[in-house]
Amino acid sequence: MAENEKENLKENLEENLVENQSQTVETNCKDMVPKQDYEELEDRYKRILAEFENYKKRSSKEREGLYNSILSDVVEVILPVVDNLENAVKIETQDEEYKKGIELLLKQFKDVLASKGVEEIKTIGETFDPELHEAVSSVQDGNLGEKEIAEEYRKGYKIGNKVIRHSMVVVAN
Repeated sequence: MAENEKENLKENLEENLVENQSQTVETNCKDMVPKQDYEELEDRYKRILAEFENYKKRSSKEREGLYNSILSDVVEVILPVVDNLENAVKIETQDEEYKKGIELLLKQFKDVLASKGVEEIKTIGETFDPELHEAVSSVQDGNLGEKEIAEEYRKGYKIGNKVIRHSMVVVAN
């Protein structure tokens, strides 16, 4: 029996040794592979996160550009109505209440446009800028500087830096 016990003990030791060696190999492999995988996954994660941030910025700019484009299209259609109301205010009338009504309507239109970021383009006394103004004629005037705007035929409007309608102006000298 002593030999049997020795044999069993030897087999148990060999089994334990093989088990321990396989566990050691597995542990070493687990330590090595996940670290490499971790670095690859971390790199992929950072790239995907950067791509997503770029996507959010790009889509936000596109959304804002689309909004401004649609708004400028709508405003462009309304501007002739505003022009006609301004002309109606300039006309002399006997009915003061009628004139006040037109002035209030014009003010309401301008307030709505201003609330949406629409601004009138400054003209008279300003230097001619082809990005903002459309010259329809020129005059010689010693009192005005070179390329100074002398008269405005039609008001121009813009939203931020985007011109909705250029001002039609007369340029001096």
